[in-house]
Amino acid sequence: MADVTRRIGLSLGADMCWPIAYREIMNALDLAIPANGDTIRFDVEDVMIEPFDLRQPTRYDLVIDRLTHWYDVTREWIKKSVILDDLYVFNNPWSVQSMEKQTTYCAMIRLGLPIPDTWLLPPKAYEDSSDLQITLERYARMFDVGELGDRLGYPLYMKPYDGGGWRGVSRIDDAESLRAAYEESGKYVMHLQQGVEGFDRFVRCVGLGPQTRSVLYDPTAPLHDRYTMARDFVGAADAQALRDMTLTINAFFGWDFNSCEALRRGGRWVPIDFANPCPDSQVTSLHYHFPWLIKANIRWSVFCAATLRKMPVGLDWGGFYEVCQPGMTVEERVRACGAVAKKRLEAERFYEFCERHLAHLDEVADEFFGSPTARDAIRQKVAALYPEHEIESFTELFWDRIQRARAEEPAGSLSILAS
Repeated sequence: MADVTRRIGLSLGADMCWPIAYREIMNALDLAIPANGDTIRFDVEDVMIEPFDLRQPTRYDLVIDRLTHWYDVTREWIKKSVILDDLYVFNNPWSVQSMEKQTTYCAMIRLGLPIPDTWLLPPKAYEDSSDLQITLERYARMFDVGELGDRLGYPLYMKPYDGGGWRGVSRIDDAESLRAAYEESGKYVMHLQQGVEGFDRFVRCVGLGPQTRSVLYDPTAPLHDRYTMARDFVGAADAQALRDMTLTINAFFGWDFNSCEALRRGGRWVPIDFANPCPDSQVTSLHYHFPWLIKANIRWSVFCAATLRKMPVGLDWGGFYEVCQPGMTVEERVRACGAVAKKRLEAERFYEFCERHLAHLDEVADEFFGSPTARDAIRQKVAALYPEHEIESFTELFWDRIQRARAEEPAGSLSILAS
């Protein structure tokens, strides 16, 4: 019997608070998981940015990646490591690189989800090139953006087709505002999307592996109040629909960690923004929900590293298409696709693994989130974002919200399946 070390790499940018919590809890867990006569232990390291030989083997079994979406060197190192070394990474780097909002909307339309009517607009301005003018003269068809607005109906939302964290998003209520927004859009390729009016719930559902957490969301609030602390704001059927929808999207695109925004109108959930495969993980926005995120991250990363889960490099969409039969309702399609997603995410095996090897995680995490180390991690993140005169007040605010979460969601009170 031998000790076997599984190395988990953290590929980080400006992340600060969650890596502290992740490392501290992993150290306190001191995992020793029996497997095939050996004992699996874990080591957590930061992934460095440096020159690399394409044939140089990676030292990691799994990487939690927070750089691929914007840092080319890390993305190419990760792609190399997946191909040559069977590295498992959150999330599929090819999918993150290529699956912009446009692709994800089209894919979910194909599955029958009620995506709002959306048009893609040619850009108002172009990068100059030697063949630009002749191409536009021959093939660019003149159009009146106001006529598109009348066709879709107001209100509308104009936003870049590839997303970008609220970059360039405009709410448009009339033709005059639409023309002005298009004039100001410059070289961006924009979506023009029908607004969803009359909704009674705006939810952001975070998925990490087979785990999901639905949060009542207020996009009009300051960043620290957008994730509300409301509880029991949807019934069991709605909660299951959100879970199935989120897991479907994530498994479809090969994303271990993603968030899905959906609006409920007339009893039906309308997904509006769900290509977010690098969701906000900071205590300054998640606050009350921060402990859940850290525990979910630990569960899924430990499971994948311990079992040497294979990285699904290719995207097999056929299984989702096959279960969506003609005549099925939206609800039936979501349930059927959710079942495919759970199978691909090995949900049953994952929950069995957690019950056997991570039953003490809640208790260990609860102790950490009541500690001076946790409070200091909060303060470090606050100090990095807020002016000096607000550091103490916001540190106290986020600390108090985490203590409220500890009181309202004590260790062992929530099933990881239902949370």
